[in-house]
Amino acid sequence: MRKAFLNDLTTAELEFLLHEWRFWARADQIAPPGDQWTTWLVLGGRGAGKTRAGAEWIRDQVEGTSPLAAGRASRIALVAQDFSEGRSVMVEGPSGLLALSPFAWRPTWRKTARELIWPNGAKATLYSAEDPEALRGPQHDAAWLDELAKFAKAEETFDMLQFGLRLGRRPRQVVTTTPRPVPALKRLIADPTTAISHATTFANKANLAPAFFDAVIARFEGTHLGRQELLGELIDDVPGALWARGPIDAARVAEPPAFQRVVVAIDPPVTSGPRADECGIVAAALGADEQFYIIADRSVQGLTPGGWAARAVTLYDELGADRIVAEVNQGGEMVRSVLDQAGHLLPLHLVRASRGKMARAEPIAALYERGLVHHAGHFAELEDQMCSFTGEGSKSPDRLDALVWALSNLTRGSAPRIRSLNG
Repeated sequence: MRKAFLNDLTTAELEFLLHEWRFWARADQIAPPGDQWTTWLVLGGRGAGKTRAGAEWIRDQVEGTSPLAAGRASRIALVAQDFSEGRSVMVEGPSGLLALSPFAWRPTWRKTARELIWPNGAKATLYSAEDPEALRGPQHDAAWLDELAKFAKAEETFDMLQFGLRLGRRPRQVVTTTPRPVPALKRLIADPTTAISHATTFANKANLAPAFFDAVIARFEGTHLGRQELLGELIDDVPGALWARGPIDAARVAEPPAFQRVVVAIDPPVTSGPRADECGIVAAALGADEQFYIIADRSVQGLTPGGWAARAVTLYDELGADRIVAEVNQGGEMVRSVLDQAGHLLPLHLVRASRGKMARAEPIAALYERGLVHHAGHFAELEDQMCSFTGEGSKSPDRLDALVWALSNLTRGSAPRIRSLNG
């Protein structure tokens, strides 16, 4: 019936309908009716259409009945994890504001000023969650925050935005994100002025590449990470897990101190190929303050031994690391061979696991409990493995294994060499 209807339309009518979002949208992609909510929270899996919902809501707020007519909002804040992601997703992306706007209503993108200007004078300014203070002062009557759960300074950014969301009769905001149990998102969900929509990756299957489902869905469906990243479920701490998210978040730092030692640790997979386990590649450092810092997670899945070895050596070079630590239980001398081929005169320390994963991890978890380990930034997939690891029954935690090897090596100590993160 829909196809027959479309075939009867003129070119002008088709052009109009192309941008008529309510005709194409799912129910979860349309803002809830009524005036009872201040924040519309769109929770969804990867590729579920969250970005499209956020951009179309901004269009609905800004556009008037004609290109020059005023809409409901005229001063908009666009808040992303950083400027690069905001530009590539919210502004210039395939579901961004430029691509979705009808030609006559299309805003002008001023890259230098990071502003979108509509024909009717409405203006949207792009902000980075890395700098919450930039939101101090500006006033807005609407806002869109994309991937709030990934923000390095989520609570500070959200709070600072609220102080400026004070223009107009009914200032509102939309938050589009794949959920992670971070404090800012939990607080938003509990807020009675928040209206929540939910969508899974599967709801948008018709608009996603078949290869995505063949590779990604097959691997993660039914897993803890799959429930979060595909079904859009908020997965909280796992009972019995060695780590909890609260202490990790509390000890997180944006700028670590100078380092005494830097170690890159590798937990190699047994096999290679699309369905092989990940190769855990994690870098940790001993700070000048005698505290420990997780500074990089370059873990990767699907590469050949030469591929993951080159990736580890590249990280070693980038950080000016002191040594590479690699587990050899599965690969034996193969690990030494591929690393020798990938690098030159590497200070390589090979380790063999003689105890179970839980026994190796418990002393490292104790360091976290004492507040001695800090994550320099966010490492979502690594932290998901940590906070779901309950013992030998857990899925092979490759990133976590690499973290344990790195910190275990650093706790043994060596001659200090002070260095900043940048070399």
